Amino acid sequence: MYKDTNCADLDKNRIGESVTVAGWVSRRRDHGNLIFIDLRDRSGLVQIVFNPKTSKSSHILAEKLRNEWVVQIRGDVVRRLEGAENPELKTGEIEINAIDLKILSTAETPPFEIENEINVDDLTRLQYRFIDLRRPKMQKLLKLRHDVTHEIWNYLSKKDFVQVETPILIKSTPEGARDYVVPSRLHPGKFYALPQSPQQLKQILMVSGIEKYFQIAHCFRDEDLRADRQPEHTQLDLEMSFVHQNDVMDLVEDLFSSIVKKVRPEVKVTDPFLRITYEEAIERFGSDKPDTRFGLELKTISNVVSNLGINVFDNTLKNGGIIRSIVLPGCGEYGRSQTDDLIELSKKSGGKGLVFIGLDHEINSLDELKEDQYRSPLKKFLSPNTVKNICDITEANPGDLVLIAADQSKVVSNVLSSIRSYMGKKLNLYKDNEFNFVWVYDFPLFEWDELESRWIPAHHVFSSPKNEHIKYLEKEPGKIKAELYDLVCNGYELGSGSIRIHDRDIQTRVFNIIGYEKKDINERFGHLLRAFDFGAPPHGGMGLGLDRLIMILGGQDNIRDVIAFPKTQTASDPLFDSPSDIEKEQLDELSIFLDNEE
Repeated sequence: MYKDTNCADLDKNRIGESVTVAGWVSRRRDHGNLIFIDLRDRSGLVQIVFNPKTSKSSHILAEKLRNEWVVQIRGDVVRRLEGAENPELKTGEIEINAIDLKILSTAETPPFEIENEINVDDLTRLQYRFIDLRRPKMQKLLKLRHDVTHEIWNYLSKKDFVQVETPILIKSTPEGARDYVVPSRLHPGKFYALPQSPQQLKQILMVSGIEKYFQIAHCFRDEDLRADRQPEHTQLDLEMSFVHQNDVMDLVEDLFSSIVKKVRPEVKVTDPFLRITYEEAIERFGSDKPDTRFGLELKTISNVVSNLGINVFDNTLKNGGIIRSIVLPGCGEYGRSQTDDLIELSKKSGGKGLVFIGLDHEINSLDELKEDQYRSPLKKFLSPNTVKNICDITEANPGDLVLIAADQSKVVSNVLSSIRSYMGKKLNLYKDNEFNFVWVYDFPLFEWDELESRWIPAHHVFSSPKNEHIKYLEKEPGKIKAELYDLVCNGYELGSGSIRIHDRDIQTRVFNIIGYEKKDINERFGHLLRAFDFGAPPHGGMGLGLDRLIMILGGQDNIRDVIAFPKTQTASDPLFDSPSDIEKEQLDELSIFLDNEE
């Protein structure tokens, strides 16, 4: 070994020991007679001092050292001079008096500093990911990922789960997002697909009698990217036989509580996790992934503002829409630019705008509200009594800002949910060291696609309808609730699961409702349906996003920071310069001919 101890493992209890350390030069300071460096390895930093009286040859060699050179140093652990201690450093009371120095590798000047907070664009960071990952913050996040994965393995193993690896090359069975496809050399003109999830494979494992399966699975989806999404992601995939919905939810809830207590013991976690229906989530928060660390709940005020002569309200209600409101505490005196920003946010969320009512903070009683104590662009239509009624429903107080959105229900929910999330952060209504986990359940099994004029699965086609709703399958698909549940934390969806269909007839009927022909069903899903013919147990499970969980646990707002080698938002890899061209010979072997070939 090039070292016998880690840099940050040294403290005052090691004074007098002779040690050998190795790592990167993080910083060099030449004080003439003495040369100091901060040596960094994965564990942290330790200060090294080169004194010509101790070792003249090492002192001469240390004059050449530059940042990020890799070195090996042998020396004695000594106490720092009084007044030279660094209380912010774990090794701040000691230093190593160098006796021997070996340069193991030199380095070019890095494109950015190796420190936690850097002002560098993502493209540069990803191009030099091997430099970026040296930063203490990134080392800590990768260690966090390891610790979480380790806890998952330990927990599920104790619960008698079996880890099973499933294939990466499978059949293309589109389930929502586009597949990444892989051409077959041995079967010209045919393609494998990379799995969007191991969904059908784990269901087949249940038919195979595994009963309790899990896997840290790689999944691939060719879809538009954003801060919390990547083309390839990792999920905790698990499935259980002979279970009901609450059995799966209880197990995952206990697992996630265990993970947080293990890796972030200082964080406050909801106990037990809140459980609300999909309808309640939309009604209260406008979203099926609500952040419940703060209030700002949505309220319906359609009855109060109808028949006031306000065209936008009357037309909305006439066309089957809804009028809802959200209250921003203490924002009643927002100026034009601030309300314009909120209106612009509403438009970006698909709305047409907002109506606002600003309440003066000096109002003594809303029961005696006067016209000069509130302001609104529609004030001439809003009497003091109407404003009071709105305040009663929305629980607005003096000094608050009431925002009103009028449109179809889904649009209103999107608009007010976006504003709620934005203002929750802006008004500091929650603490970062608080994890509010929420179960959202009883999702619709189907939703209507206006563009294609057909029913589509709200999640995926393998979710079981509630037993009492099977009677609606052909007649009223929109009424059907599914044995479907999502786990949400602080406004992020962490995972989705369901009790699966295990009956061939019901599964076929679901396929028929979404428009699959018999030929399509047999071609895409024949393998699963054949398995059901040989004794399929009731089963259910979840796919839980590991990357997103680490992002939340690590206090990050971009999923790329918790993945060792992520892609950019255009799904490219600057480090490997991929995707890239391949040799014509390879294309010929795969019987692929590009349409841009001359």
